[in-house]
Amino acid sequence: MDRVVLDASALLAALAGEPGSAIVEKHLEHAAMSAVNLSEVVAVLSRRGVPADRVRDALEPLDLDLHPFDAADAWAAGDLARIAKTAGLSLGDRACLALGKRLARPVVTADRSWRDVKIGVKVIVIR
Repeated sequence: MDRVVLDASALLAALAGEPGSAIVEKHLEHAAMSAVNLSEVVAVLSRRGVPADRVRDALEPLDLDLHPFDAADAWAAGDLARIAKTAGLSLGDRACLALGKRLARPVVTADRSWRDVKIGVKVIVIR
């Protein structure tokens, strides 16, 4: 299976068994994720009332290849702001795309608006 970078929306879809989750699940063994996107997943689950220990119990066994959001990613994500307004990209979205570009891996998302993002990174939309 191809090595990919997961967006928060893709991982959340997989955790909830939503449409497209099978696509995410087949990539989990070789998935990388930005720490920014992991934080988004934790925040969403927390807002849904999932206790912190249950969130950790659900996420840690996935053994994701987590990458810190470093200076290079900050510069790359900042540069993506030029297309952010038209594509509706949040900081988390740009962090994911920047990591995908740096690692030269496709990114997996549930966000359909990414289909139109042309930055030299393959985008796999799960639904």
